[in-house]
Amino acid sequence: METHFESNPLIDRLPKHLKQFIIPQNYEDYTPINQAVWRYVMRKNVDYLSKVAHDSYLDGLKKTGLEVDSIPNMYGMNRILKEIGWAAVAVDGFIPPSAFMEFQAYNVLVIASDIRQLEHIEYTPAPDIIHEGAGHAPIIANPEYAEYLRRFGEIGCKAISSARDYEMYEAIRLLSILKEAEDTPEEEIKKAEAQVDFLQNNMGEFSEMSKIRNLHWWTVEYGLIGTPYNPKIYGAGLLSSIGESEWCMTDNVKKIPYDISAADQSFDITKPQPQLYVTPDFSHLSLVLEQFANTMALRTGGISGAKKLINSKALGTVELSTGLQISGVFTNVIEHEGKPVYIQTTGKTALSSREKELVGHGTQYHAEGFGSPIGKLKGINLSIEDMSPRDLKAYGIYEGETVTLEFEGDIKVTGEIITGTRNIQGKILLIKFKNCTVTHGDNVLFQPEWGIYDMAVGKEIISAFSGPADINSFDMISHVPSSKTIKQKKSAEREELENLYNNVRLIREGKNATITLKEAFAAVSANHPNDWLLSVEIAEIAHNGHNNDLTDKILNHLEAVKHRRPDVSHLIKNGLDLIFDKISA
Repeated sequence: METHFESNPLIDRLPKHLKQFIIPQNYEDYTPINQAVWRYVMRKNVDYLSKVAHDSYLDGLKKTGLEVDSIPNMYGMNRILKEIGWAAVAVDGFIPPSAFMEFQAYNVLVIASDIRQLEHIEYTPAPDIIHEGAGHAPIIANPEYAEYLRRFGEIGCKAISSARDYEMYEAIRLLSILKEAEDTPEEEIKKAEAQVDFLQNNMGEFSEMSKIRNLHWWTVEYGLIGTPYNPKIYGAGLLSSIGESEWCMTDNVKKIPYDISAADQSFDITKPQPQLYVTPDFSHLSLVLEQFANTMALRTGGISGAKKLINSKALGTVELSTGLQISGVFTNVIEHEGKPVYIQTTGKTALSSREKELVGHGTQYHAEGFGSPIGKLKGINLSIEDMSPRDLKAYGIYEGETVTLEFEGDIKVTGEIITGTRNIQGKILLIKFKNCTVTHGDNVLFQPEWGIYDMAVGKEIISAFSGPADINSFDMISHVPSSKTIKQKKSAEREELENLYNNVRLIREGKNATITLKEAFAAVSANHPNDWLLSVEIAEIAHNGHNNDLTDKILNHLEAVKHRRPDVSHLIKNGLDLIFDKISA
């Protein structure tokens, strides 16, 4: 697979199915307006968040080398993140939640490389470089939080999804793209919103993935730390939103002590949050995560784990008590007295032990699926996995013997034993039969003409989780999103405005510009009367250069913009407040 992005040792070790999501950053695609948006948000954030964010955020800004004046270059970020054991990659908008979390498990931060439009400067439902670069990156400089994030990814990517979860992901991704794109017809947005609403109201019982996404949202994205009466911000969604970071500190937002009940609290990605959870410290986050992991099929296994995998209709793994791992799409489980007694996959299946595929048991060999009894033999307290060599011989479980094994739950295996496969500790994982018939009552599950029968050995399912045991067993280069982010349109008017922004940036940096500051203001006020951010930038330079006449003209112009566009009045005031001594509105 050819790469078109800057790599490093942490990124090099990512599996291919994650690398498929990585895109080049293409730094030259960022326009002067994009740079101005970044600078405005970062200046406002650093000023405001110094009062309300957790101490780790401001420390992290220094450690990660994020600059207030310029959008971060991924290569530069990686050079600095390497010092704290992390890396960053660029992706195109939302990626599937399981992939997002798996990146975290590898200590890799996923950063949507696009940046929000000026019109959405306060908040965007789409992930962007402000949200992830300025929100997520600084806080991971805190070692305790960074380990929580890694552990969250490690556990989260094993969470089992429902068949509807991927539909919801695609619907939210499309809605975020349409809302962020300029000039999207209102009917398209309404149609996308209706689809999200429909799915939200028809998801059925929360899947493990839904629940762990809720925990991720209320901590990593929208978490507060401290007490409900004196909270500080650490969630990236709040750290990167100049609108919500202020809103969340008001009494309009309910503050709730964080516990495992947050897993059942859903969220709407397109609206400000009506309530937020407050953790007393970062270690409490890890405590709740482990509490939740204890409820997952990853740790409970059993019949419920098997059923979750069947309902997901997706690639998953069950691990038996012997350590044998069966990976495939599970389609059936036979139950007896609340326990699974037979498990079945359909299509490509692989068998593994300790996350490594067993030699000769890949998807080519098990191309049509795999089925096996689970549990104890009928009337015998000793399971096959616990039998000594003497016990195995006594029960006829021996190479060259024709045997009938009757399992609890009316599962019967009859055939000639060829050989067995053991793990490094000597425990039997598989028994291979020829001329084999497997039945459940009157139903035939396997017959001799189908070939060799490999029977798994294990008295119980101890774990069930999403994805394969060995990531190399399956071709997983197929899960890229169906929708693509929409780039900004180009026009003569936009190009002229971009040139003005570029010239003002050059003037501020003391570089050669093609026009003067006065000419830039004359052009923007005459030709782009609704633009406000460039006039704020010009006001800053004029004020710092003691050009009082120009400063007064700009302030008068901005007052007129505020009257014309009340929706941006507070943004103008916030920008000017950073320049002057708190101008009254």
